[in-house]
Amino acid sequence: MQKKPVVIVTRKLPDVIETRLRELFDTRLNESDRALSRNELVEALRTAEIIVPTITDRLDASVLAEAGPQLKMIANYANGFDNIDVHVALTRGLAITNTPGVLTNDTADATMALILAVPRRFIEGAIELERGGFTGWSPTWMLGHRLTGKRLGIVGMGRIGEAVAARAKAFGMQIHYHNRKPVHAHVEAALEATYWENLDQMLMRMDVISVNCPRTPATYHLLGPRRLKLLKPSAYLVNTARGEIIDEDALAEMLAAGQLAGAGLDVYEREPAVNPLLLKAPNVVLLPHMASATIEGRIEMGERVILNIKCFADGHVAPDLVVPSML
Repeated sequence: MQKKPVVIVTRKLPDVIETRLRELFDTRLNESDRALSRNELVEALRTAEIIVPTITDRLDASVLAEAGPQLKMIANYANGFDNIDVHVALTRGLAITNTPGVLTNDTADATMALILAVPRRFIEGAIELERGGFTGWSPTWMLGHRLTGKRLGIVGMGRIGEAVAARAKAFGMQIHYHNRKPVHAHVEAALEATYWENLDQMLMRMDVISVNCPRTPATYHLLGPRRLKLLKPSAYLVNTARGEIIDEDALAEMLAAGQLAGAGLDVYEREPAVNPLLLKAPNVVLLPHMASATIEGRIEMGERVILNIKCFADGHVAPDLVVPSML
C-alpha cells in the first residue's frame, strides 16, 4: 500500500472536510482553531509533506527558508495566494494551489449587501432602533439614496467583479469598470458595462466604487490618498477584496472630515485591528471579514483542497495549480 502523505492543516475546517482529509491522508489537524505562531508554522513546514494554510498564515521568504526537504506542496485554503511568497516557493520547487471560483457568489452577495446598506443607511437605522431612537415614521428621518440610476465603478473585473456587476445591473445601476484589459465583448454587452483603461478617470465620475481586485504588489494601496481624493464627496466606497488595497488611514481621515459620503468594508489593512476613526464613523458599515462566510462555500473550498492534494499525490497535475504566468 502506498504511504499516505503527511498533511498538516493550520486552522479548523468544516467537520466533513477534516473527516475526508483524515480518510485519505496522514492528516494532522488544528483542533483549537487558533492561528499558528511563527514558530509553530515553521515546525509544521519541517514536518509536513503537504501543508494546508489559510490567509492568516504568512508564508513569507523567511518562513519558507525553514521548510524541510520533505515539503512538496502548499494547498492554500483560500481564493487567492497573497499570503504566500510564491516566487520563493516556486524556486524551492513547491507546488502551490488555491481554491478559485468557489466563493464568487458568496462574496458578490455580501458586496451587494454593502452597496445597499451604506447609501440606504440600514445599519444606522437598526442602531437607532436598538437605542430607542425610533419614535415613529417621519417623512424626513433617516433619508438615504436610491441605487437606481447610480454609476457603479468596479475595480477589478474578475469572477467576483462580474458577479457584482450582474447583481448591481438588476438594481438599475450603470456599470463601469477598470481592469488590466477589457472583459470579453459578450460579457461587456450583457452587463452594458463601460470600460475605463484609466482608473483615475473612472474614480472621479462614480457614485459607488467596489473594490474586487486581488492583492498583489501592484495593487498595494492602489487607492491611496491621491486617488481617494478623486472620489466625489457624495461617493461611497465598498471593499470586500483585501484591506491593503486601500490606504485605510487616509480613508478614515476623509470619512471623518466629511469628504466621502460613506464606506462599506469587510477587510482591513491591519486585520484584526481596525482604524478607530472607522469604528466611530456613523456612515460606515464594518463587517468582520465575513463576505465569503457561508457553510456551502467553506465546504466547497475544502473539497477543492482535497481534489488538488489527491491529484498531486497521485502524480497528476493539480487543477488549481498556481503558475508563474498568474503572478
